[in-house]
Amino acid sequence: MAAKPCIMIVEDEPEISRFIETVLAGQGYDVKIFETGRLAIKICASAPPDLIILDLGLPDMDGKEVIRAIRDWSRVPIIILSARDQEEEKVQTLEMGADDYLTKPFGTAELLARIGVALRHASRRDALSELSYTFKDLSVDLGRRKVFLAGEEIHLTPTEYDLLTALVRKAGQVVTQTELLREVWGRDSQEHDHYLRIYVQRLRQKLGDNPLYPRYIFTEPGIGYRLSEEEPRASY
Repeated sequence: MAAKPCIMIVEDEPEISRFIETVLAGQGYDVKIFETGRLAIKICASAPPDLIILDLGLPDMDGKEVIRAIRDWSRVPIIILSARDQEEEKVQTLEMGADDYLTKPFGTAELLARIGVALRHASRRDALSELSYTFKDLSVDLGRRKVFLAGEEIHLTPTEYDLLTALVRKAGQVVTQTELLREVWGRDSQEHDHYLRIYVQRLRQKLGDNPLYPRYIFTEPGIGYRLSEEEPRASY
């Protein structure tokens, strides 16, 4: 029998954490609750969970510091659950490596759906972790999460990297805006459509790609984007 996915809840409000625990346990998840960021980081390093639900307003540190610390060595899915609903706050946490952002109050059905999407994304990422793709001067090493252009490593933010790999997996094919939004920002992500344009622009800049004469990322007006004319070579 497969082990139950372990979900770490980092939340200092007992009523909320107990409620989430009851909901998740009823769905067959193994749940661990921590009230402080430092303890969560310590436990995550020694016994990594399959997913983290993280509040930003913790008593000992800001939740964004927890994201930063964990992203130094782990790609475990992180879903933010916070009362902060400012767009700038959401953008910052997503750029720092959070996988999704849900504001309080929240619906249990939506939370379960977001968890399911994040776990599926992580599973696909793990399955592809030994693959590397090379086309033209661009090389993407999915195992090491590294990207090289003409032999030189380039730095991408977690969101930029996720966007690139979503295109890589369907290189040569058109990937719709809806697909990209769902792949990078999760289910019910139409609210992030303006983020997609911004991140495509940033990714093009880092790849040295001119949108008028693209080498890598092609725009399909009104539909989405396509990575290169070439099929990638996959190596194991």
